[in-house]
Parts: sequence; C-alpha cells; structure tokens
Amino acid sequence: MAKARTIDAVVRELCLAFPEAEEFTSHGSPNFRATKGRTFATYLVNHHGDGRIALWLPMPPGGQEQNVKLQPKHFFVPPYVGPRGWLGVNLDSGLDWKRIAALVRAAYEHVSPPKLVARSTKTPVVAPPDAKAKVADLDPMASAGAQRAIAKLRAICLALPEATEGTQFGSPVFLAGKRSFAIAYDYGEGLQLGFWVGVPKQALYTADPRFSIPKYMGHNGWIAFAPGAKPNWDEVADLARQSYRHFALKRMLKQLDGFA
Repeated sequence: MAKARTIDAVVRELCLAFPEAEEFTSHGSPNFRATKGRTFATYLVNHHGDGRIALWLPMPPGGQEQNVKLQPKHFFVPPYVGPRGWLGVNLDSGLDWKRIAALVRAAYEHVSPPKLVARSTKTPVVAPPDAKAKVADLDPMASAGAQRAIAKLRAICLALPEATEGTQFGSPVFLAGKRSFAIAYDYGEGLQLGFWVGVPKQALYTADPRFSIPKYMGHNGWIAFAPGAKPNWDEVADLARQSYRHFALKRMLKQLDGFA
C-alpha cells in the first residue's frame, strides 16, 4: 500500500522544488528560503490556536489585498507579517493546489535574487494530499493528551498568587507579573514543560532522562521536563513553585508564604 500524502509532505515537496530552496525551523515551524536568503514561505498549524493549517507567503504589491477581498474563505491577513504584505493561505479549505503552487512561486520570485528567479521557469506540479487533515492530526499540542496535560499545568500555575496565562510563539506560558515562569511546548520532540531552575542545578536534573536543557532558554537556567503518559504532578507543582519564586514580586511571595 502506498504511503499517504500528507499536507506536511506536499508543502515540503512544493517549496523545495524551487532553485536552491532549503528548509529551516523558526519558533518550531518549518520555513523555506533560497540560499540562506529571505523567507518565501512559512508553514504553520494552529498558530496561537487559530485552527488553521496554512502557508504565510510574502506577496508582491496588491497580492494580499486582492486575494483576501475576493476569496476570504481561502485567504487571510496573517499576524506580524500581514502589514508587510504577506498573505495567509488556508491549505484545508478546498483551494486547488495548482493555485497554491502559483502563489508559492510568486512569493519565491518576489524575495529571491534575479539569478534564481531566472532559473524558476516553471511552476512546480505536485499531487494534492490524499485526505483532508485535522488540526489535531498535525499539531501535537492540539491532541487530547497534550490538552489534558496543559490543563493540569494551568491549574497548578494559576493557583499561585497573581499568576496569569499568556502565549509565546503559539505556546501557553504562565507569568508572575510580566515574567514567564512556566511554559508548555512541542517543537517536534513531544510535549515539554519548561521551568527555571538556575544554571547550577541543571546538571542535577539532566541526570534524569526526563529532563533536558532547552534551546534558546537553557543558557538562562531553564530546564525542560518531558511529562510522558503518567507524570508525577506533585513533582511538576514543585518545579512550577520553584520557578515562580524566582520571578515573583515581593508582594506575591508574601501571599505565597501566607504573610498577607
């Protein structure tokens, strides 16, 4: 039996068909650029819980406005890069993949140097995905198991004085004042829960295979914990409380310790 063609696979086949195109990861999402130049496509699933499976593409002048106005079912203005003319393309709304390929080519040629544009003589032809995908099938953070774990972490963190919830690069974070003390994310290696423990303690934690030093945050003393199927939530609560203490204001600590 032939292997099913997923949206992920079709996006990669399409974007990597252009001259000198390469894939790289930024904030957990696949991005595509030519010869380490400007990004011409970003592939996002359920970005900040928006429920979309989409490509974000930098368009020539007028490309965003025209497409969004004429076909709002298929197109949207993405956050952050929308003001710079980028176009959001829904990949699971029935839009023909020949049209998607033409838009990706337009984006590639819009940001790539002339020598590469000259080599981009034909729009790639890709077979569409075999079946319509669900966000939960593509975004591990949207799975039932991950949502249960996040709900448990939320209950632990929001029980702490004045703690609030926000988002960071599409992942839930929990804050003491304006500073994050806990985060849940999955950048392709399974659900991870992040907490500050301090650089001196990192080596103690990483002796346990459930712990690792995360990218980007690790040098600041953070640790990543893989909760697995049956996490010890008392252990998680201790980690959250320790991290909270590091970032909390004095009045919060007084409340935590029962002095106010």
